[in-house]
Amino acid sequence: MPATLHEHALFAGGPVLAGVHRLDLDIESHAHDFLEIAVIGTGRGRHVTSQGEHPLRRGQVIVLRPGAWHGLRDCADLVVANCCLSAQALRAELAALYDIPMLRRTLWTDPVASGTHGVAVVTVDPAAAEEAIAEISLLERDLGADQGRPGRVLGRLITVLGILADGRDPERETLEPAIHPAVAATVARLEAAPAHPWRLDDLARAVNLDPTYLGRLFRRYVGLTPLDFLARLRAERAATLLAHSALPAARVGAAVGWDDPTYFARRFRTLVGLTPTEYRRRSRSAALTPLSAPAESKSERRSS
Repeated sequence: MPATLHEHALFAGGPVLAGVHRLDLDIESHAHDFLEIAVIGTGRGRHVTSQGEHPLRRGQVIVLRPGAWHGLRDCADLVVANCCLSAQALRAELAALYDIPMLRRTLWTDPVASGTHGVAVVTVDPAAAEEAIAEISLLERDLGADQGRPGRVLGRLITVLGILADGRDPERETLEPAIHPAVAATVARLEAAPAHPWRLDDLARAVNLDPTYLGRLFRRYVGLTPLDFLARLRAERAATLLAHSALPAARVGAAVGWDDPTYFARRFRTLVGLTPTEYRRRSRSAALTPLSAPAESKSERRSS
């Protein structure tokens, strides 16, 4: 059965995980309770998500929010570099990334947009992809050093994200402005208490804005309405509970703010692409690398 990969089993107490892999095996469909960025290099393969199966191309960047799932098929000498961020860290020590417009779009706006099921696929210049892969390889080295290198790890992470943001086609991109303070405050309020029965009027009152105006601002900066963003947060928290706990699905829904089990099942399927029962069935705790335990890294292959 497909696995759910867990940050508590993979991250060794830090906020970042990285690795460069050269794949010749299928990677079965799996979910994550952390955020994953996969940069595609040379080779061939196919990407499987709730949106179907599509060929992978050099220069593609796949971003998966917590709770999202995907798989890889027909891999042939396929280079994939993974840079993974702890969901908990994104709400704590890495929360400042949200304030950087180009990174907010990469990590939040694109993959939480309506209909994506938490998965965004964009294309960067192949040269930028290769540069990012090289930096992820160095990040992997720094993470594996005998002595901790938190400053260097943070610097490498920002470099990787910056390379990928700069590598997007400027003719297809619009300059995203710095986030409006009212939107930032609303996002923080929703992330702090997603199970609260929020109403748009309450959120608008907290930032002294008209509800309609707050809704327009939120769509501009986040790509969703405040309540749609809240639904995405709830789905991500529910995915973690389904994978980590033995709580009945109905109680999971109630724990994240959806008291009606039928409504919870419907909303979860819309946002994740699976029902809560299907998601739990596909979930299992497994101390795997973000791609696959049998997959060779580039360094291992070169040394053989």
